[in-house]
Amino acid sequence: QVQLVESGGGLVQAGDSLRLTCAASGRTFSNYFVGWFRQAPGKEREFVGTIGWSGGRTIYADSVKGRFTISRDNAKNTVYLQMNSLKPEDTAVYYCAATRTIATLPSAYNYWGQGTQVTVSS
Repeated sequence: QVQLVESGGGLVQAGDSLRLTCAASGRTFSNYFVGWFRQAPGKEREFVGTIGWSGGRTIYADSVKGRFTISRDNAKNTVYLQMNSLKPEDTAVYYCAATRTIATLPSAYNYWGQGTQVTVSS
């Protein structure tokens, strides 16, 4: 089992930055890919990005490419989502999730956090 806890969400203005943290406990965290997803009211859960075991491989959704950066510190069992140039359409609950293989579909992820709300005002 891997337990994940997100933090760092909040209310910001368009153009601001925010960093989300995903703290993990349980099984060897460094063996897992960690993905970030988001879900806005009335919409399906959307892939944001994912990072490989060592942090050397990342994939991002086109909607966030160039604005969001995922990094990880395996010594701290932590993954970060740095979000810059935020837009109102980035408003959603953000989730981190873990899986043993690189994936962009939510169904491929075995472990999920509870989510953290990000609200971007215009």
